[in-house]
Amino acid sequence: MSELSDDQRRDFEAAAFRRLIEHLRERTDVQNIDLMNLAGFCRNCLSNWYREAAEATGTALSKDQSREIVYGMPYAEWQALHQTEASDAKKAAFETNRPKEH
Repeated sequence: MSELSDDQRRDFEAAAFRRLIEHLRERTDVQNIDLMNLAGFCRNCLSNWYREAAEATGTALSKDQSREIVYGMPYAEWQALHQTEASDAKKAAFETNRPKEH
């Protein structure tokens, strides 16, 4: 296999990210706590990483702006439409496994 150029790698990574975001927008049944307990990251993590990448280039992006990019709508609207109360077992699993920065 031939080496990818930096531009190709960036373009493919961006396409994969867009597809991940699209997938997560479609799977509103999957709660953030489920993602955190299973994979150690969630939609909010993605929005934080997006904001950090923007800020690393000198582009100011608020928490609300980056969340809207990931969720496809304001975060409060997504919560009202899709977020459900986590069970005690899910909350306990999160407390046991939560990443240090959460």
